[in-house]
Amino acid sequence: MTRVREDEPVAPTVRDDVAASGSELFGGPIGRHALLGRSWWTPARVIVMVAIAMFALGMVQKLPCYDGGWFFGATAQYTHACYSDIPHLYAGRGFASGLIPYFDKLPGSMDYLEYPVLTGLFMEVASWLTPSGDGVHQEQVYWLANAGLLLVCTAVAVACVVRTHRRRPWDGLLVALAPAAALTATINWDLFAVALTAAAMLMWSRSRTVAAGVLIGLATAAKLYPVLLLGPLLVLCWRAGRWRAFGGALGGAVVSWLVVNLPVMVVHDGSGFHLREGWLKFYTFSQERPVDFGSLWLIISQRTGNPLADVNTWATGLMLVGCAAIGVLALLAPRRPRFAQLAFLVVALFVLTNKVYSPQYVLWLVPLAALARPRWRDFLIWQGCEVAYFLGIWSYLAYTGSGDKHQGLPVDGYQLAIAAHLLGTAYLCALVVRDVWWPDRDLVRRDGEDDPSGGVLDQAPDVFALRSRPREGHEAMERAGTTVNWGAEAD
Repeated sequence: MTRVREDEPVAPTVRDDVAASGSELFGGPIGRHALLGRSWWTPARVIVMVAIAMFALGMVQKLPCYDGGWFFGATAQYTHACYSDIPHLYAGRGFASGLIPYFDKLPGSMDYLEYPVLTGLFMEVASWLTPSGDGVHQEQVYWLANAGLLLVCTAVAVACVVRTHRRRPWDGLLVALAPAAALTATINWDLFAVALTAAAMLMWSRSRTVAAGVLIGLATAAKLYPVLLLGPLLVLCWRAGRWRAFGGALGGAVVSWLVVNLPVMVVHDGSGFHLREGWLKFYTFSQERPVDFGSLWLIISQRTGNPLADVNTWATGLMLVGCAAIGVLALLAPRRPRFAQLAFLVVALFVLTNKVYSPQYVLWLVPLAALARPRWRDFLIWQGCEVAYFLGIWSYLAYTGSGDKHQGLPVDGYQLAIAAHLLGTAYLCALVVRDVWWPDRDLVRRDGEDDPSGGVLDQAPDVFALRSRPREGHEAMERAGTTVNWGAEAD
Protein backbone atom coordinates (compact mmCIF):
# COMPACT_ATOMS: atom_id res chain seq x y z
CA MET A 1 0.00 0.00 0.00
CA THR A 2 1.44 3.35 -1.04
CA ARG A 3 0.22 6.89 -1.16
CA VAL A 4 0.24 8.11 -4.75
CA ARG A 5 0.88 11.74 -5.56
CA GLU A 6 -2.15 13.19 -7.30
CA ASP A 7 -0.03 15.47 -9.49
CA GLU A 8 2.39 12.76 -10.60
CA PRO A 9 1.81 11.89 -14.28
CA VAL A 10 1.91 8.29 -15.44
CA ALA A 11 4.60 7.71 -18.06
CA PRO A 12 3.50 4.98 -20.49
CA THR A 13 7.10 4.21 -21.48
CA VAL A 14 7.69 3.10 -17.89
CA ARG A 15 4.48 1.05 -17.50
CA ASP A 16 3.93 -0.33 -21.02
CA ASP A 17 6.42 -2.56 -22.86
CA VAL A 18 5.07 -1.72 -26.31
CA ALA A 19 5.19 2.02 -25.59
CA ALA A 20 8.73 1.64 -24.28
CA SER A 21 9.81 -0.21 -27.42
CA GLY A 22 8.18 2.36 -29.68
CA SER A 23 9.85 5.20 -27.81
CA GLU A 24 13.26 3.98 -29.02
CA LEU A 25 12.51 5.88 -32.24
CA PHE A 26 12.55 9.11 -30.21
CA GLY A 27 15.34 8.50 -27.73
CA GLY A 28 13.96 5.74 -25.52
CA PRO A 29 11.80 5.63 -22.37
CA ILE A 30 11.57 8.71 -20.22
CA GLY A 31 14.12 8.90 -17.43
CA ARG A 32 13.33 9.15 -13.74
CA HIS A 33 14.86 12.64 -13.53
CA ALA A 34 13.09 14.07 -16.59
CA LEU A 35 11.68 17.55 -16.03
CA LEU A 36 8.06 17.01 -17.02
CA GLY A 37 5.81 20.03 -17.50
CA ARG A 38 8.72 22.49 -17.60
CA SER A 39 8.48 23.18 -21.33
CA TRP A 40 5.99 24.78 -23.69
CA TRP A 41 5.62 21.29 -25.17
CA THR A 42 3.14 19.97 -22.66
CA PRO A 43 1.63 16.50 -23.22
CA ALA A 44 -1.60 18.07 -24.51
CA ARG A 45 0.19 20.18 -27.11
CA VAL A 46 2.44 17.36 -28.23
CA ILE A 47 -0.44 14.92 -28.61
CA VAL A 48 -2.66 17.39 -30.46
CA MET A 49 0.18 18.11 -32.89
CA VAL A 50 0.64 14.36 -33.44
CA ALA A 51 -3.10 14.04 -34.09
CA ILE A 52 -2.97 16.86 -36.65
CA ALA A 53 -0.03 15.18 -38.39
CA MET A 54 -1.90 11.85 -38.54
CA PHE A 55 -5.00 13.60 -39.86
CA ALA A 56 -2.85 15.18 -42.58
CA LEU A 57 -1.49 11.74 -43.51
CA GLY A 58 -5.06 10.52 -43.79
CA MET A 59 -5.79 13.37 -46.19
CA VAL A 60 -2.75 12.43 -48.26
CA GLN A 61 -4.07 8.87 -48.43
CA LYS A 62 -7.19 10.31 -50.14
CA LEU A 63 -5.12 12.08 -52.79
CA PRO A 64 -5.75 9.52 -55.61
CA CYS A 65 -9.49 10.10 -55.17
CA TYR A 66 -9.14 13.87 -54.88
CA ASP A 67 -7.26 13.88 -58.21
CA GLY A 68 -9.98 11.96 -60.01
CA GLY A 69 -11.00 8.75 -58.30
CA TRP A 70 -14.17 10.31 -56.90
CA PHE A 71 -15.20 11.64 -60.29
CA PHE A 72 -13.87 9.40 -63.07
CA GLY A 73 -14.14 5.62 -63.25
CA ALA A 74 -16.39 3.35 -61.26
CA THR A 75 -13.84 1.53 -59.11
CA ALA A 76 -10.76 3.76 -58.75
CA GLN A 77 -11.94 5.08 -55.38
CA TYR A 78 -12.22 1.48 -54.17
CA THR A 79 -8.98 0.09 -55.58
CA HIS A 80 -7.12 3.00 -53.96
CA ALA A 81 -9.14 2.64 -50.71
CA CYS A 82 -9.78 6.39 -50.67
CA TYR A 83 -13.57 6.58 -50.84
CA SER A 84 -15.43 9.40 -49.05
CA ASP A 85 -19.14 10.17 -48.83
CA ILE A 86 -18.47 13.89 -48.58
CA PRO A 87 -17.84 14.92 -52.22
CA HIS A 88 -20.60 12.64 -53.52
CA LEU A 89 -23.22 14.04 -51.16
CA TYR A 90 -22.46 17.68 -51.99
CA ALA A 91 -24.59 17.48 -55.12
CA GLY A 92 -26.49 14.32 -54.20
CA ARG A 93 -28.01 15.90 -51.09
CA GLY A 94 -28.75 19.27 -52.64
CA PHE A 95 -26.02 21.44 -51.10
CA ALA A 96 -24.71 22.37 -54.56
CA SER A 97 -28.23 23.59 -55.40
CA GLY A 98 -28.63 25.66 -52.25
CA LEU A 99 -31.42 23.47 -50.83
CA ILE A 100 -32.19 23.76 -47.12
CA PRO A 101 -31.86 20.43 -45.27
CA TYR A 102 -35.08 19.00 -43.77
CA PHE A 103 -37.21 21.69 -45.44
CA ASP A 104 -36.43 21.07 -49.14
CA LYS A 105 -36.59 17.71 -50.85
CA LEU A 106 -33.50 16.33 -52.53
CA PRO A 107 -32.94 17.01 -56.23
CA GLY A 108 -35.02 14.69 -58.39
CA SER A 109 -36.36 12.84 -55.35
CA MET A 110 -39.23 12.82 -52.89
CA ASP A 111 -36.82 12.18 -50.01
CA TYR A 112 -35.01 14.41 -47.52
CA LEU A 113 -31.54 14.45 -45.98
CA GLU A 114 -31.05 11.28 -43.90
CA TYR A 115 -28.71 12.73 -41.24
CA PRO A 116 -29.45 14.08 -37.74
CA VAL A 117 -30.01 17.81 -37.38
CA LEU A 118 -26.61 18.94 -36.10
CA THR A 119 -24.78 16.90 -38.72
CA GLY A 120 -27.02 18.48 -41.35
CA LEU A 121 -26.04 21.90 -40.00
CA PHE A 122 -22.36 20.90 -40.15
CA MET A 123 -22.79 19.89 -43.80
CA GLU A 124 -24.60 23.15 -44.53
CA VAL A 125 -21.87 25.29 -42.95
CA ALA A 126 -19.25 23.54 -45.07
CA SER A 127 -21.35 24.31 -48.17
CA TRP A 128 -21.32 28.01 -47.20
CA LEU A 129 -17.50 27.81 -47.26
CA THR A 130 -17.55 26.31 -50.76
CA PRO A 131 -17.33 28.93 -53.53
CA SER A 132 -19.15 28.56 -56.83
CA GLY A 133 -17.45 26.78 -59.70
CA ASP A 134 -17.66 23.71 -61.89
CA GLY A 135 -19.01 20.51 -60.37
CA VAL A 136 -15.72 18.67 -59.82
CA HIS A 137 -13.95 21.71 -58.39
CA GLN A 138 -16.84 22.46 -56.03
CA GLU A 139 -16.86 18.90 -54.72
CA GLN A 140 -13.11 19.04 -54.16
CA VAL A 141 -13.40 22.30 -52.24
CA TYR A 142 -16.40 20.99 -50.30
CA TRP A 143 -14.32 18.01 -49.17
CA LEU A 144 -11.48 20.35 -48.17
CA ALA A 145 -13.85 22.61 -46.23
CA ASN A 146 -15.25 19.62 -44.38
CA ALA A 147 -11.76 18.26 -43.78
CA GLY A 148 -10.76 21.57 -42.18
CA LEU A 149 -13.77 21.48 -39.86
CA LEU A 150 -13.20 17.81 -39.05
CA LEU A 151 -9.57 18.58 -38.23
CA VAL A 152 -10.83 20.97 -35.56
CA CYS A 153 -13.07 18.18 -34.24
CA THR A 154 -10.07 15.86 -34.12
CA ALA A 155 -8.03 18.35 -32.11
CA VAL A 156 -10.92 18.90 -29.69
CA ALA A 157 -11.52 15.17 -29.20
CA VAL A 158 -7.85 14.43 -28.57
CA ALA A 159 -7.44 17.39 -26.20
CA CYS A 160 -10.47 16.23 -24.21
CA VAL A 161 -9.15 12.67 -23.91
CA VAL A 162 -5.77 14.02 -22.78
CA ARG A 163 -7.43 16.02 -19.99
CA THR A 164 -10.03 13.50 -18.88
CA HIS A 165 -7.56 11.38 -16.89
CA ARG A 166 -5.45 14.05 -15.18
CA ARG A 167 -2.55 11.73 -14.32
CA ARG A 168 -2.63 9.82 -17.62
CA PRO A 169 -2.42 12.51 -20.33
CA TRP A 170 -0.30 10.31 -22.58
CA ASP A 171 -3.20 7.90 -23.07
CA GLY A 172 -4.43 10.49 -25.56
CA LEU A 173 -1.56 9.41 -27.81
CA LEU A 174 -3.51 6.22 -28.49
CA VAL A 175 -6.22 8.36 -30.08
CA ALA A 176 -3.76 10.58 -31.94
CA LEU A 177 -1.84 7.65 -33.48
CA ALA A 178 -4.78 5.33 -34.17
CA PRO A 179 -4.24 4.26 -37.81
CA ALA A 180 -7.89 3.35 -38.44
CA ALA A 181 -8.93 6.81 -37.22
CA ALA A 182 -6.56 8.53 -39.65
CA LEU A 183 -7.84 6.41 -42.54
CA THR A 184 -11.53 7.02 -41.81
CA ALA A 185 -11.49 10.61 -40.52
CA THR A 186 -12.82 12.20 -43.72
CA ILE A 187 -15.14 9.46 -44.95
CA ASN A 188 -18.16 10.99 -43.25
CA TRP A 189 -19.06 13.48 -40.52
CA ASP A 190 -18.78 11.20 -37.46
CA LEU A 191 -15.89 13.15 -35.92
CA PHE A 192 -18.28 15.96 -35.03
CA ALA A 193 -20.25 13.70 -32.69
CA VAL A 194 -17.02 12.10 -31.45
CA ALA A 195 -15.66 15.51 -30.40
CA LEU A 196 -18.88 16.43 -28.58
CA THR A 197 -18.90 13.06 -26.81
CA ALA A 198 -15.28 13.43 -25.73
CA ALA A 199 -16.09 16.90 -24.40
CA ALA A 200 -19.06 15.45 -22.49
CA MET A 201 -16.82 12.86 -20.83
CA LEU A 202 -14.33 15.58 -19.90
CA MET A 203 -17.09 17.65 -18.29
CA TRP A 204 -18.33 14.62 -16.36
CA SER A 205 -14.80 13.92 -15.12
CA ARG A 206 -14.74 17.50 -13.77
CA SER A 207 -18.06 16.90 -11.93
CA ARG A 208 -19.87 19.33 -14.23
CA THR A 209 -22.81 17.01 -14.62
CA VAL A 210 -25.27 19.37 -16.30
CA ALA A 211 -22.65 20.51 -18.84
CA ALA A 212 -21.86 16.86 -19.57
CA GLY A 213 -25.54 16.19 -20.18
CA VAL A 214 -25.87 19.19 -22.47
CA LEU A 215 -22.96 17.92 -24.56
CA ILE A 216 -24.39 14.39 -24.66
CA GLY A 217 -27.64 15.87 -25.96
CA LEU A 218 -25.81 17.87 -28.62
CA ALA A 219 -23.75 14.83 -29.61
CA THR A 220 -26.96 12.80 -29.93
CA ALA A 221 -28.33 15.53 -32.19
CA ALA A 222 -25.32 14.85 -34.45
CA LYS A 223 -25.22 11.04 -34.23
CA LEU A 224 -27.41 8.61 -32.34
CA TYR A 225 -24.81 6.58 -30.44
CA PRO A 226 -23.86 9.16 -27.73
CA VAL A 227 -27.25 8.73 -26.04
CA LEU A 228 -26.02 5.28 -25.00
CA LEU A 229 -23.70 6.92 -22.44
CA LEU A 230 -26.70 7.75 -20.30
CA GLY A 231 -27.14 4.02 -19.60
CA PRO A 232 -23.76 3.58 -17.88
CA LEU A 233 -24.30 6.81 -15.96
CA LEU A 234 -27.65 5.53 -14.73
CA VAL A 235 -26.19 2.26 -13.42
CA LEU A 236 -23.11 3.88 -11.87
CA CYS A 237 -25.09 6.65 -10.20
CA TRP A 238 -27.55 4.04 -8.93
CA ARG A 239 -24.71 2.07 -7.33
CA ALA A 240 -23.18 5.22 -5.82
CA GLY A 241 -26.50 6.83 -4.88
CA ARG A 242 -25.73 9.92 -6.96
CA TRP A 243 -29.21 10.45 -8.33
CA ARG A 244 -28.97 14.23 -8.41
CA ALA A 245 -25.88 14.03 -10.63
CA PHE A 246 -27.62 11.66 -13.03
CA GLY A 247 -30.74 13.83 -13.04
CA GLY A 248 -28.64 16.86 -13.96
CA ALA A 249 -27.01 15.01 -16.85
CA LEU A 250 -30.29 13.57 -18.08
CA GLY A 251 -32.05 16.92 -17.88
CA GLY A 252 -29.20 18.70 -19.67
CA ALA A 253 -29.22 16.09 -22.43
CA VAL A 254 -32.98 16.28 -22.99
CA VAL A 255 -33.08 20.08 -23.01
CA SER A 256 -30.11 20.55 -25.36
CA TRP A 257 -31.42 17.88 -27.75
CA LEU A 258 -34.84 19.55 -27.85
CA VAL A 259 -33.39 23.03 -28.32
CA VAL A 260 -31.53 21.84 -31.42
CA ASN A 261 -34.28 19.62 -32.84
CA LEU A 262 -37.51 21.46 -32.10
CA PRO A 263 -37.07 24.21 -34.74
CA VAL A 264 -36.79 21.48 -37.39
CA MET A 265 -38.84 18.78 -35.73
CA VAL A 266 -42.31 20.31 -35.48
CA VAL A 267 -44.46 21.86 -38.19
CA HIS A 268 -47.90 23.43 -37.78
CA ASP A 269 -50.62 23.20 -40.36
CA GLY A 270 -54.34 23.77 -40.27
CA SER A 271 -54.96 20.57 -38.31
CA GLY A 272 -52.36 21.18 -35.59
CA PHE A 273 -48.74 20.32 -34.84
CA HIS A 274 -46.99 17.41 -36.59
CA LEU A 275 -43.52 15.95 -36.85
CA ARG A 276 -41.83 17.32 -39.94
CA GLU A 277 -41.29 14.65 -42.60
CA GLY A 278 -37.78 15.91 -43.32
CA TRP A 279 -36.79 15.62 -39.66
CA LEU A 280 -38.23 12.10 -39.44
CA LYS A 281 -36.15 10.89 -42.41
CA PHE A 282 -33.11 9.97 -40.32
CA TYR A 283 -35.18 7.78 -38.00
CA THR A 284 -37.28 6.13 -40.72
CA PHE A 285 -34.15 5.52 -42.80
CA SER A 286 -32.42 3.85 -39.83
CA GLN A 287 -35.47 1.68 -39.23
CA GLU A 288 -36.06 0.69 -42.86
CA ARG A 289 -32.43 0.16 -43.83
CA PRO A 290 -31.80 -3.51 -44.69
CA VAL A 291 -28.84 -5.63 -43.62
CA ASP A 292 -25.79 -3.80 -44.91
CA PHE A 293 -22.00 -3.80 -45.05
CA GLY A 294 -19.78 -4.85 -42.17
CA SER A 295 -22.30 -6.51 -39.89
CA LEU A 296 -22.61 -9.98 -38.43
CA TRP A 297 -26.05 -10.06 -40.03
CA LEU A 298 -24.54 -9.66 -43.51
CA ILE A 299 -22.40 -12.77 -43.00
CA ILE A 300 -25.49 -14.70 -41.88
CA SER A 301 -27.55 -13.36 -44.76
CA GLN A 302 -24.91 -14.16 -47.39
CA ARG A 303 -24.21 -17.59 -45.96
CA THR A 304 -27.86 -18.63 -45.70
CA GLY A 305 -29.37 -16.71 -48.60
CA ASN A 306 -31.91 -15.27 -46.16
CA PRO A 307 -32.42 -11.47 -46.48
CA LEU A 308 -33.27 -11.33 -42.72
CA ALA A 309 -36.32 -9.11 -43.04
CA ASP A 310 -36.78 -9.25 -39.26
CA VAL A 311 -33.22 -8.07 -38.52
CA ASN A 312 -34.48 -5.03 -36.55
CA THR A 313 -36.11 -7.33 -34.00
CA TRP A 314 -33.03 -9.52 -33.65
CA ALA A 315 -30.58 -6.61 -33.46
CA THR A 316 -32.70 -4.71 -30.94
CA GLY A 317 -33.21 -7.84 -28.85
CA LEU A 318 -29.50 -8.61 -28.72
CA MET A 319 -28.72 -5.00 -27.84
CA LEU A 320 -31.21 -5.01 -24.97
CA VAL A 321 -29.96 -8.33 -23.61
CA GLY A 322 -26.38 -7.11 -23.86
CA CYS A 323 -27.18 -3.84 -22.07
CA ALA A 324 -28.90 -5.80 -19.29
CA ALA A 325 -25.80 -7.99 -18.97
CA ILE A 326 -23.55 -4.92 -18.76
CA GLY A 327 -25.85 -3.48 -16.07
CA VAL A 328 -25.69 -6.69 -14.04
CA LEU A 329 -21.90 -6.75 -14.44
CA ALA A 330 -21.70 -3.19 -13.14
CA LEU A 331 -23.80 -4.02 -10.08
CA LEU A 332 -22.01 -7.30 -9.35
CA ALA A 333 -18.42 -6.15 -9.83
CA PRO A 334 -16.30 -6.04 -6.65
CA ARG A 335 -15.58 -2.35 -7.27
CA ARG A 336 -17.83 0.04 -9.13
CA PRO A 337 -16.60 0.03 -12.76
CA ARG A 338 -15.09 3.11 -14.24
CA PHE A 339 -17.37 5.25 -16.41
CA ALA A 340 -15.08 4.88 -19.45
CA GLN A 341 -15.20 1.09 -19.16
CA LEU A 342 -18.98 0.88 -19.28
CA ALA A 343 -19.20 3.59 -21.95
CA PHE A 344 -16.86 1.59 -24.18
CA LEU A 345 -18.75 -1.65 -23.58
CA VAL A 346 -22.18 -0.26 -24.40
CA VAL A 347 -21.05 1.52 -27.59
CA ALA A 348 -19.04 -1.52 -28.69
CA LEU A 349 -22.14 -3.66 -28.10
CA PHE A 350 -24.11 -1.34 -30.36
CA VAL A 351 -21.42 -1.65 -33.03
CA LEU A 352 -21.37 -5.46 -32.79
CA THR A 353 -25.14 -5.92 -32.93
CA ASN A 354 -26.03 -3.20 -35.44
CA LYS A 355 -27.22 -4.20 -38.92
CA VAL A 356 -24.59 -2.03 -40.59
CA TYR A 357 -20.97 -1.15 -39.82
CA SER A 358 -19.48 1.63 -41.88
CA PRO A 359 -15.66 1.91 -41.65
CA GLN A 360 -15.81 5.33 -39.95
CA TYR A 361 -17.78 3.90 -37.01
CA VAL A 362 -14.43 2.94 -35.51
CA LEU A 363 -14.09 6.63 -34.64
CA TRP A 364 -16.85 6.23 -32.04
CA LEU A 365 -14.78 3.69 -30.14
CA VAL A 366 -11.24 5.07 -30.37
CA PRO A 367 -11.47 7.68 -27.54
CA LEU A 368 -13.52 5.32 -25.37
CA ALA A 369 -11.01 2.48 -25.88
CA ALA A 370 -8.10 4.74 -24.95
CA LEU A 371 -9.83 5.65 -21.67
CA ALA A 372 -11.18 2.19 -20.90
CA ARG A 373 -8.15 0.01 -21.72
CA PRO A 374 -5.04 2.20 -22.22
CA ARG A 375 -2.66 -0.62 -23.13
CA TRP A 376 -0.78 -0.29 -26.41
CA ARG A 377 -0.57 -3.99 -27.26
CA ASP A 378 -4.31 -4.58 -27.06
CA PHE A 379 -5.18 -1.26 -28.67
CA LEU A 380 -2.92 -1.99 -31.66
CA ILE A 381 -4.27 -5.53 -32.07
CA TRP A 382 -7.75 -4.06 -32.30
CA GLN A 383 -6.60 -1.32 -34.66
CA GLY A 384 -4.95 -3.92 -36.89
CA CYS A 385 -8.29 -5.70 -37.20
CA GLU A 386 -10.02 -2.42 -38.07
CA VAL A 387 -7.44 -1.55 -40.72
CA ALA A 388 -7.97 -5.02 -42.20
CA TYR A 389 -11.69 -4.31 -42.39
CA PHE A 390 -11.06 -0.87 -43.92
CA LEU A 391 -9.03 -2.44 -46.72
CA GLY A 392 -11.44 -5.36 -47.02
CA ILE A 393 -14.59 -3.37 -47.68
CA TRP A 394 -13.05 -1.26 -50.45
CA SER A 395 -11.48 -4.32 -52.05
CA TYR A 396 -14.86 -6.07 -51.91
CA LEU A 397 -16.60 -3.09 -53.54
CA ALA A 398 -13.90 -3.07 -56.22
CA TYR A 399 -14.59 -6.76 -56.83
CA THR A 400 -18.36 -6.29 -57.13
CA GLY A 401 -18.00 -3.16 -59.27
CA SER A 402 -15.37 -4.37 -61.73
CA GLY A 403 -17.67 -6.58 -63.79
CA ASP A 404 -16.12 -9.68 -65.29
CA LYS A 405 -12.62 -8.61 -64.27
CA HIS A 406 -13.35 -9.36 -60.59
CA GLN A 407 -10.51 -7.21 -59.32
CA GLY A 408 -10.59 -7.25 -55.55
CA LEU A 409 -11.83 -9.35 -52.67
CA PRO A 410 -14.58 -11.94 -53.26
CA VAL A 411 -17.46 -12.55 -50.87
CA ASP A 412 -15.65 -15.13 -48.73
CA GLY A 413 -12.66 -12.82 -48.31
CA TYR A 414 -14.90 -9.91 -47.34
CA GLN A 415 -16.61 -12.08 -44.75
CA LEU A 416 -13.20 -12.77 -43.23
CA ALA A 417 -12.58 -9.02 -43.07
CA ILE A 418 -15.90 -8.56 -41.25
CA ALA A 419 -14.95 -11.38 -38.88
CA ALA A 420 -11.63 -9.66 -38.15
CA HIS A 421 -13.46 -6.48 -37.18
CA LEU A 422 -15.97 -8.35 -35.02
CA LEU A 423 -13.33 -10.47 -33.28
CA GLY A 424 -11.01 -7.51 -32.70
CA THR A 425 -13.77 -5.49 -31.06
CA ALA A 426 -14.95 -8.50 -29.04
CA TYR A 427 -11.36 -9.11 -27.90
CA LEU A 428 -11.08 -5.59 -26.50
CA CYS A 429 -14.51 -5.93 -24.87
CA ALA A 430 -13.42 -9.16 -23.18
CA LEU A 431 -10.37 -7.45 -21.71
CA VAL A 432 -12.46 -4.57 -20.38
CA VAL A 433 -14.95 -7.02 -18.83
CA ARG A 434 -12.03 -8.84 -17.20
CA ASP A 435 -10.75 -5.54 -15.80
CA VAL A 436 -14.19 -4.81 -14.36
CA TRP A 437 -14.51 -8.23 -12.76
CA TRP A 438 -10.91 -8.30 -11.46
CA PRO A 439 -10.09 -4.63 -10.72
CA ASP A 440 -6.48 -5.42 -9.82
CA ARG A 441 -5.90 -6.02 -13.56
CA ASP A 442 -7.21 -2.56 -14.50
CA LEU A 443 -4.26 -0.50 -15.72
CA VAL A 444 -5.75 2.75 -14.46
CA ARG A 445 -6.54 1.44 -10.98
CA ARG A 446 -3.15 -0.26 -10.80
CA ASP A 447 -1.72 3.25 -10.45
CA GLY A 448 -3.76 3.76 -7.29
CA GLU A 449 -6.74 5.64 -8.71
CA ASP A 450 -10.43 4.85 -8.54
CA ASP A 451 -12.28 6.43 -11.48
CA PRO A 452 -10.47 9.50 -12.83
CA SER A 453 -13.17 9.97 -15.50
CA GLY A 454 -15.95 9.44 -12.95
CA GLY A 455 -16.29 12.97 -11.59
CA VAL A 456 -18.77 12.76 -8.71
CA LEU A 457 -18.38 8.97 -8.81
CA ASP A 458 -14.63 9.03 -8.18
CA GLN A 459 -13.92 7.67 -4.66
CA ALA A 460 -17.65 7.66 -3.88
CA PRO A 461 -18.75 4.83 -1.55
CA ASP A 462 -21.33 2.34 -2.78
CA VAL A 463 -24.88 2.50 -1.48
CA PHE A 464 -26.18 -0.36 -3.61
CA ALA A 465 -24.66 -3.48 -5.17
CA LEU A 466 -25.85 -6.97 -5.97
CA ARG A 467 -23.15 -8.45 -3.73
CA SER A 468 -21.04 -7.18 -0.86
CA ARG A 469 -17.64 -5.79 -1.68
CA PRO A 470 -14.93 -8.33 -0.90
CA ARG A 471 -12.29 -5.79 0.04
CA GLU A 472 -14.04 -4.03 2.89
CA GLY A 473 -10.85 -2.50 4.24
CA HIS A 474 -10.32 -0.44 1.11
CA GLU A 475 -13.35 1.76 1.68
CA ALA A 476 -12.10 2.76 5.10
CA MET A 477 -8.69 3.58 3.68
CA GLU A 478 -10.24 5.63 0.86
CA ARG A 479 -12.32 7.61 3.34
CA ALA A 480 -9.13 8.23 5.31
CA GLY A 481 -7.51 9.69 2.18
CA THR A 482 -5.17 6.80 1.44
CA THR A 483 -4.94 5.59 -2.13
CA VAL A 484 -4.50 1.88 -2.60
CA ASN A 485 -1.86 0.57 -4.95
CA TRP A 486 -3.15 -2.75 -6.22
CA GLY A 487 0.40 -3.74 -7.05
CA ALA A 488 -0.30 -6.23 -9.84
CA GLU A 489 2.34 -6.84 -12.45
CA ALA A 490 1.68 -5.95 -16.07
CA ASP A 491 -0.07 -8.77 -17.89
